[in-house]
This record gives sequence, C-alpha cells and structure tokens, in this order.
Amino acid sequence: MYLLGIDIGSSSVKASLIDGQTGNCLSSAFYPKQEMKIVALQAGWAEQEPEQWWENLKLALRDVIAESKIDPKSIDSIGISYQMHGLVVVDKNQQVLRPSIIWCDSRAAVYGNKAFTDIGEKECLANLLNSPGNFTASKLKWVKENEPALFARIDKIMLPGDFIAMKLSGEIKTTASGLSEGILWNFKENAVAELLLDYYRFEKSFIPEIVPTFSLQGVVNAKAAAETGLAEGTKISYRAGDQPNNALSLNVLNPGEIATTAGTSGVVYGVSGEVKYDPYSRVNTFAHVNHTTKATRLGVLLCINGTGILNSWLNKTVGNKAFSYEEMNQKAAEIAIGSEGLSILPFGNGAERVLQNKNIGAQISGLGFNTHTEAHLFRAAQEGIVFSFKYGMEIMEEIGIKAQVIRAGKANMFLSPVFRETLAGVSGATIELYNTDGSIGAARGAGIGSGYYASEKEAFASLKKLETVTPDTSKKAQYEDAYQNWKRQLDKYI
Repeated sequence: MYLLGIDIGSSSVKASLIDGQTGNCLSSAFYPKQEMKIVALQAGWAEQEPEQWWENLKLALRDVIAESKIDPKSIDSIGISYQMHGLVVVDKNQQVLRPSIIWCDSRAAVYGNKAFTDIGEKECLANLLNSPGNFTASKLKWVKENEPALFARIDKIMLPGDFIAMKLSGEIKTTASGLSEGILWNFKENAVAELLLDYYRFEKSFIPEIVPTFSLQGVVNAKAAAETGLAEGTKISYRAGDQPNNALSLNVLNPGEIATTAGTSGVVYGVSGEVKYDPYSRVNTFAHVNHTTKATRLGVLLCINGTGILNSWLNKTVGNKAFSYEEMNQKAAEIAIGSEGLSILPFGNGAERVLQNKNIGAQISGLGFNTHTEAHLFRAAQEGIVFSFKYGMEIMEEIGIKAQVIRAGKANMFLSPVFRETLAGVSGATIELYNTDGSIGAARGAGIGSGYYASEKEAFASLKKLETVTPDTSKKAQYEDAYQNWKRQLDKYI
C-alpha cells in the first residue's frame, strides 16, 4: 500500500507518494514551477487565493500518479501539511469569500495587541499560552472591522489545510492543534477559546467540527476524485501546520527534541512536556501533533519571516539571476566569517514575532563600495538568517529549551555549507540532516492516523540520517564576534 502526503506552502504545493512498507518516496511533484504569487495590496499585507492552492495541487497529483504508475485505489490514506496561521473564510455553500490572509500578513497585529491588553496579559498567557498577536483569530477581527458585509456572509473559518481537506472530502473540519496556532484553543479548559471569541464577538458556530490530528477525518468524494485522479473513498487521516509537521517528519515528538527548517521563512521548533511560554510572545507555544490531555506535548516555535525569501531576493536582484543558488553558496564560502564587517538584518517579510511584532524591514549595514562584492552579500545574508535564529534561540533558552541537537531536512538553506556550519558554530548545537520533507512527513502522518502503521516507531523506521555537522570549536570566537556585531546593528532598530 501507498501513502500520499500533501504540503500546501506559500511558495508551492507539493505532493509525495511513499511506499508504506519501505518508506521510500516513489514520486514527488510541485507546482507552480516558479514561486506562487503573494499579493500585497498594502505594505505589510500578504494574501493568496485558496483556489490557487487547489489548482496547483491537482497538477502535482496528476504528475505523481502518472510518474509512479500506481493504481490510485492502492493509496491507503492522505496526510496534509499546510502553511500555518492563514485565514480562509467560506459561506454556507463552501464558496471562498475572499483571498486568504496568510501567515506573513501583519495587518492584524494592532487588534491582537489590544486584545492582549484588554483581556489581560496573565489571562491570555494562562489560557492561550500566547498573545492573540497577529494570528488567525486577529485576522478574522480585521475582516469584521474592515469588511463587515463580507463578514456577515461567513459560515465557517478554516486554516489552509482545512480548506484542502474540504476540497477533497466536502466536509469542513479542523483540529485542536490547528486551532491552537490560530490562538483559538484554551489549554486550561481543553476547549475552544471562548474568552477570545467573546472578546472579538465571533459566533462559536464559525469553528468547524474538531477531529484528532491522527484520525479518520474524511474520505475523498466523487467530485474530488474526478478532478484529481484519486480514488473515491481514499482516507484523509492526518493534518497539521507545516512546522509541527516538519517536526513530525524528523521524528521530533518528545520533550527536548528540536527541529528546524529554513524555507521562505525559518523556524526552530522545540518540543516541551511542560506548559512553557514567553511572557512577551516573541516565541510561541502551540499544541504539537501528539499533544493530548494525558500527555503534554507542546511545540515552542521561533519563526523568522525573512529567511529563504532573502536569499531568493538576492538571487533575483543581484545580477538578475546571474547566479544559481549553488553558485551563491560557493561564492559565500569564499568569504571569511563575519563578511568583513557587512551585516544584513533579514526582517523584510512583514512584522516579526521575535521582535514583538515590529516591522523594521531588512537592513544592510557596513557596506563598503571598495571592499564588498556580491559574494560578501551572499555570505552576510546567510549569516544574518542564522544570527536571527540565534537571537530567538536565546529567548527559547530563557523558558528552558536549550538546543544541543537540531534535526533538519537537507533542503532549502540547509543545502548551503556556510549556512549549516554557521548555525552549528554560533549555537554550539550538532546539526543532523535527514532525507525527508514536509510532504513525506505528511505521508507518514497519514499512515499513523489510518492505522497502517502500528506505532510511531514503525512509521519512522526507514528515516535516514544523511549528514551530521558538528560545531567547529576552533572558530567559536569568530562566530561569536560576528554575531555580536550583527546584534549591535539590530539594537539600533529595536
């Protein structure tokens, strides 16, 4: 039997098919081949059309089925990973009412910050573990205040993965883990966060039926089968936000384990067995995929919006795509640690939670026209991304999560030796790189949720470690000096 994983990103939509018995990936495909468009009608806004995700998913599924040459009826189950914190709203006919306000849109921060003050910081943290901040519930408040006629037509609100499951099954459901990432879950009451619904004056009926993260959540209906090539009746048995799912894909399920990713945005995600939160919500605490009332499993998440998108911007802007990413990495490796005094703050993709929802923009400091080349820019960008990780990891340490071993998929920024060596050097952590990604992780999650795998251990028996990067202690002082120089530049803006 086979397992299908779907990953709804903000850059592309990917599907992967794995052999359930061996864990081998038989076929993967993603669309579009260029990055998906993010519409920004105003500074700090970011929207995407949910139907665009669906159309790209259909293209990816077409390729996966054709390349693998398998009978779709032999697919046991489907798992869905998705970009976190997005808001999708539909009417009673399941018609999308407006573009999705996605994760990096910062327009709602003012509403969330006011809620944090009005409800009470202690009350929010004790129940929600976070400030309402710029998350999904606050995005809905923006819609209510600015688009009242449209708001009046809303029947259900969803996260991006819930929307894809709806398109596949015709049923609207969500999970406690998903609601927690929208700040719509009360951990103290183990229920929907009515204190925030009441404050924002939202109807509780907006919240879909809640199902376990690993469970039979629906089946592919006839309409979706005709559109996608999947078999009618195929089980949908797992869904999770991209960062909890990334942790799952790396078998990061227990307290003390840490996962990281560096795609468009960058994340360090640590699992805690205790209720931990940052009083300033610079890092955020959500329900992990295996969190239950009997076993506390919370994901403490550091998110940096401006990660791979900075590298992509340089690729497009410096020399008009004259360099491939591999060539950029090679040129970066030619430059010494610290980039000869050149520092880049990578915060150009909206308000940053780690900076308490400030939007300071990206900054280039110390640029010398007679000293620095494009290679210095490439290295300074990678160092700046790593140093932003380090800055957030220091906050995570304040609430008891210390990175000693960090697991990541060998993809995106982790393909760069400079990036991974700098992260190991400045954090002091060993980096372990694995042969997995979000769509493969979602496929394994589907196998757990459907019961195809008898245990998590069985699901990850085939996970392979590709490389280990240990900190170069002889360069510790150089990395620390470069980090402190970068941090001095950051202090000027915060």
